[in-house]
Amino acid sequence: ACELYLVEGDSAGGTAKQGRNRRFQAILPLRGKILNVEKAMEHKIYDNEEIKNMFTAMGVSIGTVGDDKALNVEKLRYHKIIIMTDADVDGSHITTLILTFFFRYMKELIETGKIYIAAPPLYLVKKGKEQIYCWDDEDRKAAVQQLGGGKDDSVNIQRYKGLGEMDPIQLWETTMNPETRTIIKVEMEDAAKADEIFTILMGDKVAPRKEFIEKNAKYVKNLDI
Repeated sequence: ACELYLVEGDSAGGTAKQGRNRRFQAILPLRGKILNVEKAMEHKIYDNEEIKNMFTAMGVSIGTVGDDKALNVEKLRYHKIIIMTDADVDGSHITTLILTFFFRYMKELIETGKIYIAAPPLYLVKKGKEQIYCWDDEDRKAAVQQLGGGKDDSVNIQRYKGLGEMDPIQLWETTMNPETRTIIKVEMEDAAKADEIFTILMGDKVAPRKEFIEKNAKYVKNLDI
């Protein structure tokens, strides 16, 4: 199964290109935030460089059926499209914008289970030759307990502020290797739920949009581990 990673930033994209398995994984670096699809006119959306690059990489196109635009997925090149951004506010915002675009213009890819969110670790806890990757604060506390008897100062704790802080091997082991990674499948249960998401994503209030990623567990059914 072929996979396309949508990766935030050139530096992270470079690390991902080095760390990936070239046989089935492709990388598309996104240079800066993509267009906010709610605020832009439709013709500007399709003229946006990042969005055009996404269409080209995926092999999909927009056609017209009657008066409506329709997504042509016959030449879709990938079984999984995985959004991979930094685990910070900016990364969450970029993920939100990409998801907004998929919900609005490529809903079929969500309905057919093609869209995923990568879950890179937040911490690496080390003591001597032992090390444990941690995905949240609870993991970190457990790792400190296991390696350092619960004392932070007896272990080395690295906080990953961005994907670029991991070397290619670490990124592969934690976030890209199908045997060891955790990725979250994005699903829509029904149109009503999708409308609810749109309300959160598309409104003028910024805070609910930024909170979306933390809340999206409501809309997530499967973990592909």
